Parts: sequence; structure tokens; C-alpha cells
Amino acid sequence: MAATAELEYESVLCVKSDVNVYRIPPRTSNRGYRASDWKLDHPDWTGRLRVTSKGKTAYIKLEDKVSGELFAQAPIDQYPGIAVETVTDSSRYFVIRIQNGTGRSAFIGIGFMDRGDAFDFNVSLQDHFKWVKQETEISKESQEADTRPKLDLGFKEGQTIKLNIGNMTTKKGGAAKPRASGSGGLSLLPPPPGGKIAVPPIPPTSSTAIANHVTPPPVLKSSNMNSAGILLDLGTPVPASKAPATTDLWGDFSAASSAVPNQAPQQSNWVQF
Repeated sequence: MAATAELEYESVLCVKSDVNVYRIPPRTSNRGYRASDWKLDHPDWTGRLRVTSKGKTAYIKLEDKVSGELFAQAPIDQYPGIAVETVTDSSRYFVIRIQNGTGRSAFIGIGFMDRGDAFDFNVSLQDHFKWVKQETEISKESQEADTRPKLDLGFKEGQTIKLNIGNMTTKKGGAAKPRASGSGGLSLLPPPPGGKIAVPPIPPTSSTAIANHVTPPPVLKSSNMNSAGILLDLGTPVPASKAPATTDLWGDFSAASSAVPNQAPQQSNWVQF
């Protein structure tokens, strides 16, 4: 505790260059002090006032204006409290309890000529003890947090956890299941609503066109050949003498294709829109 007190430093909260000190009569009732009972025109001492703090304790120090010698000091551990009290008939006068090194104490009155100086003096004490209250609450909460049982958020032996990522469910320590896909690994999208897909007609190939325009060669009929003979002739090769005289086998095809007028492309079974 002594080491902590040595580390604390003194800070200045407020300085006022003019303050009057009065000897006050003892209080005879609990109604409070009245500045009108003092000899306000004849102060007992005039000097400088400093409000300092060291740790949680504030000090009102009355010092000489020129030399800075300490005239009296009032330690304050609570405000408002018995160490500093306001009077009932003015906002510029206060009653403070001064103490010496031996522990003896006395009550004196102090007063400021300017009302703003009295306001600053009052606010400096209020701000300090507001800070003391906050520090006390924070310290109390930290002590309560240390005494509470701490939560163990670690995994126990054998404990697992499941993670849901979209449509894929994985288990800690295991392999992820592959997402189901359509045939060929591609997912086909459905057609847009309100319409049908029109498939363009497939143009006929050259072999198909040729097959459509080629006329079969005429079958030679003989007067002495019956229907059975015709069927037999289809299975036997045609002799060379009966073949056409021309050597170009594709001439008839080209001639036939040129003779046939241009036909419209065949309509497919698909309905076009």
C-alpha cells in the first residue's frame, strides 16, 4: 500500500488568485451556515487558493500570493460532505475543514469576489469525485469478474462440430460431400417462362438432296419375260451390253437434278414462331 502511495502524483485541478478567509462562529443549529453572520467586510486572511488531487483524495490549499507559503490545508475524501459545505444564503461562500499535521481540525469560511471563481471551484471538486466514483465501480466489477467461474470454450476430447456451408454439410475431421450434378457434370437451366425455344430447321445434306432428286433407271421389259423373270433379273448383275452407253455414271444424276425445279426446303416437324 505504501509503494502504491509513493507512485501517485499530485495534479492541479483549479487555481484562484483571490480568496478571502473568515473566522466563523460555531454552528448552533442544523439549519446550515449563513455568510451574513460573518464579517464579510473584514476578512481575516487573503491569499491564493489551489485545488489539487493525489490519488482519490482532493486538497484545498490556501497559500501566500507572493511566497507560495502554505497557510492552511483541507483534505477532502468526499464531496459533498463535511469537509466542504455551501452556505444557505450565497453561492460565493463555503465552509471548509482545515487540518494540521498533528490531526487537529477547525472550520473556516472562504469567499470569492467573482461568482465565476466560485463556480469553477465547485465544478473542479465535482469532476474529481465523479472520476473517483467511476474508478471504484470499474475496480469492483473487475474483482467480481475474477471471482466468477470462467467459461471453458475449448473442445473436449472426441467432441465434433458441424458446419453448414450452402448445400454442403461438412463434419470436422471428415471429407466434404460433393455436390450432386446433372449428367455430364453440367446443370441445365429450364427455359424462361412465357416462351418456347424455336429450333432452326436442319438444311438437307448434299447426299439427301441427291437422293430426293434422282430417278431410278427404267427397267427394260421383254415381251417374253414374265413377272418372275423380272424379280430374278433384279438379283443378277446387269450384263455390260445392257448398261447405258455413256461412261459417266453421274451424268444422269446431274441432269436429273438440273431438270428438277428448285423446291422449297422440307418443313420439319418443329413449329416455328
